[in-house]
Amino acid sequence: MKTKRIIWVAFFAVLATSIFAQSSAQKGKDIAITADKADQGFESLIVDLTMTLKNKNGQTSTRYLKNETLELTADGDKSLIVFNSPRDVKGTATLTFTHKSGPDDQWLYLPAVKRVKRISSDNKSGPFMGSEFAYEDLSSQEVEKYTYNFLKEESYNGSSTYLVERKPVDPKSGYARQLVWYNKDKGYRLEKIEFYDRKNALLKTLTYSGYQIYLNKHWRAANFKMVNHQTGKETVLEFTNYQFGVGLTDNDFTQNSLKRAGR
Repeated sequence: MKTKRIIWVAFFAVLATSIFAQSSAQKGKDIAITADKADQGFESLIVDLTMTLKNKNGQTSTRYLKNETLELTADGDKSLIVFNSPRDVKGTATLTFTHKSGPDDQWLYLPAVKRVKRISSDNKSGPFMGSEFAYEDLSSQEVEKYTYNFLKEESYNGSSTYLVERKPVDPKSGYARQLVWYNKDKGYRLEKIEFYDRKNALLKTLTYSGYQIYLNKHWRAANFKMVNHQTGKETVLEFTNYQFGVGLTDNDFTQNSLKRAGR
């Protein structure tokens, strides 16, 4: 009888652990879905960016860019990034088609050779134009691109947040997992993301600041700060002149438009 009792206790312990894990996974995914729905409806936008690169010795360089985004619901968003200055990067442009399933499509236009180069899936974890952002960081954060696990609620910078662990579905991602802080009181906006490399060591931290709300719904940060803990380098993106509902269409996000943008 004692043996049977031990077996049943063990069985219920395993069952309870399984149910808890399942509920944590579902809660984590529900939070991501809520965050996604909270920001739907912006249709398209254009924003100016200032990119500041800082090396481990504190030396900085600055670049100026423009970003255009087209919101899609059937699949992931499309985006176009164009470098306006300085001269050594002027005209360089990147086109990204994010997909809810399967690898994203990305192209890079190099004005020096007047050629569009497709970025292979094997190179998505590489640095974007020498910054601490990887090419895969340029993709929109579609819910389907990750699996989730809710960890806890905690205070972050005076706000109540949900801490969720998510793991990329793409086996070629440069990340083993990410820790994401969602602001539960302000549109589930992102406050911070920690990125862990394939060896599960902390690689980078991205923090968002200077939030403003547009059209009474869409939270947008004025600053993204990405710190690479393994190299000591940093990249800061400053966003200005947000314009929503600017009427962009699929025709603005083609390889030909990529070439035109870079001229």
